[in-house]
Amino acid sequence: MDKTGTMSGQAADDSDTGMFDLAPVSLWLEDFSGVKRQFDEWRRDGVVSMREHLEADPERVRLCSSRIRVLKVNRKTLSLFEASNLDELVTNLAGILRDDMFTSLVDELCQLWDGRLEFNCNLVNYSLSGRRIDIQLTGRILPGHEDTWDRVLISIEDVTEREAALRLQAASEQYAVGLFEHSPVSLWVEDFSSIKTLLDEIRSKGIEDFRVFTDVHPEFVQRCMSEIRVLDVNRHTLQLFQAPDKPTLLHRIGEVFRDDMQVNFREQLIDLWEGKLFQQREVVNYALDGSEVHVLLQFSVLPGHEEDWSLVQIGLTDITARKKAETYLEFLGKHDVLTSLYNRSYYVDELNRIERKGLRPMTVVMADLNGLKAINDQWGHGAGDALLRRVGEVLTKAVERPGCAARIGGDEFAVLLPGIDEAGGELVVQDIQRLVDLNNQFHSGTLLTLSIGAATNRPGERLEETVRRADMTMYRAKRDFYSDFSRDRRQRDAFDAAMAAN
Repeated sequence: MDKTGTMSGQAADDSDTGMFDLAPVSLWLEDFSGVKRQFDEWRRDGVVSMREHLEADPERVRLCSSRIRVLKVNRKTLSLFEASNLDELVTNLAGILRDDMFTSLVDELCQLWDGRLEFNCNLVNYSLSGRRIDIQLTGRILPGHEDTWDRVLISIEDVTEREAALRLQAASEQYAVGLFEHSPVSLWVEDFSSIKTLLDEIRSKGIEDFRVFTDVHPEFVQRCMSEIRVLDVNRHTLQLFQAPDKPTLLHRIGEVFRDDMQVNFREQLIDLWEGKLFQQREVVNYALDGSEVHVLLQFSVLPGHEEDWSLVQIGLTDITARKKAETYLEFLGKHDVLTSLYNRSYYVDELNRIERKGLRPMTVVMADLNGLKAINDQWGHGAGDALLRRVGEVLTKAVERPGCAARIGGDEFAVLLPGIDEAGGELVVQDIQRLVDLNNQFHSGTLLTLSIGAATNRPGERLEETVRRADMTMYRAKRDFYSDFSRDRRQRDAFDAAMAAN
C-alpha cells in the first residue's frame, strides 16, 4: 500500500488473482470475442431470431462453442472436474460438455444475442472420470469489455445433490400419480374440511348423541353431503361409472350418489363423529347409464390431515359381479330354477314360520300337473319342462305377497296364503283356473291342466293337517280328471299312458 492506504496496482492484481484462485465456487475466465464476431456476421446476414437460427442447424451451436476460449480456471474448477491442470481440462472439454448441452447452450447464446450482459442456465457437465455434475451456471461480461466480450467470468455452482433430490421427488410424484391413475380400483380424492367444521360446531353446542341428532335433523346430513369437494378421480373411476371425462362425471355426480346413499353417508358421518378415520362398507352407486354399481367403499383420512380432513381418499372396489353371484346363489337356495317358483326347502321353512307366527286365517292350495309322465314319454322331457314352466307363469301371476307358490315335487305345487280365508282361497283357485285357460290360448299343442285342491285352517288345527286335507282334495280332483272320458280326443290320447301307469 502507498502512504494513503491505497493498494498499489500490482498488489491489487495479485490480490484479485488470489481471490479468483481460492474462491469456493468454480470460476472460469473466458474469451467470447469469437462469438461476438460471429453474431455480428449473422446480424449483417439478416438473422432476426437467434433461437430459430440455431435450432435450424445444430452445427451453428457447435460453431459458437468452438469460438469460446478458456483463459484460466481456479482450483475449485480443477477439483470439481477432476483435472490436474488447465491444459488437461481444456483438452477434455468435449467430454465435459456433452449429451444434453445443446438446449442449454442455445439458451445461453440467445441471452447474449438479446443484449444481456449476464446470462444463466442449468445444465449437466461431466467430470473427467464420467461422473455426472448438475450445475447452475452464471456468466457475466466484465466491465470495460462490453464491446468485445473478450473477458467473460463464468461461475459454476455444483447443484448435483439438489437436482438429484428434485429428480427423486419428481420420480416419487410420478410414481404416486401412476399408482393413482392406473389403480385397478376407483379412487377419489376429496376435501372433507367443511364437514369437519360443521361437526365441530354442533359438538361445541353440546350435542353428544349424533345418531339421535341426525334422526331429528336429517337435513344436516344433506348439508354435509353438499359440502364434499371432489378434488380428483382416477381413470378407473371414469370407466366404472361410464363417464367420458372428469368434468362430466362431477357435473352429474347426483346421478351417481342417490337413493340409499344418504343413509350410508349418515353412517359414515356417525363413524367420523366417533373418531373412525378409516371405514369400509358396501354401498350401491349408479353409473351414468343408470345401471347399479355395487362397491366396497373404503374411506381414509390421509396421514397429516387428521386435524382438518382436508385430504381424504375413497377407494371403490367394484363388487357388482360378486353381488349378482350372491343374489343368484340366494335365488337358487330358495327357488326352483325351471319354474322360478319357490322350492320345497323354502316352502317348508315358510310353512314352519307361519305356524310359529300363528298367522290366521290360513289357506293352502295344492296343485298337480296332469299327465306329465305321458307327455315326457311321448314327446320327451323338453315338452314336459315347457309345460312345467307354463305352470310357473300361471302361479307367479296368480299369487301375490305375502302368499307364496312353490314347486314341491316333480309335478306337485303348493300355494300358501296367510291371512286368506276360505272364500278368499276359492277366489285364488278360480283365478288360477282362469289363468290356465288364458295360458292355453297362447300356447298351441299340449293343453295345460291342473288338478287343484284347497283347504282353510280350522281353529286349533296344525298346518300339516290343513296341508293333508288340501292334498286329499287335490287327489280327488286328479282322480276325477282321469275318470272323465267325456274329454276331447286330443286330451284322452295325451293321458292314456298316464292312466295305464297309475
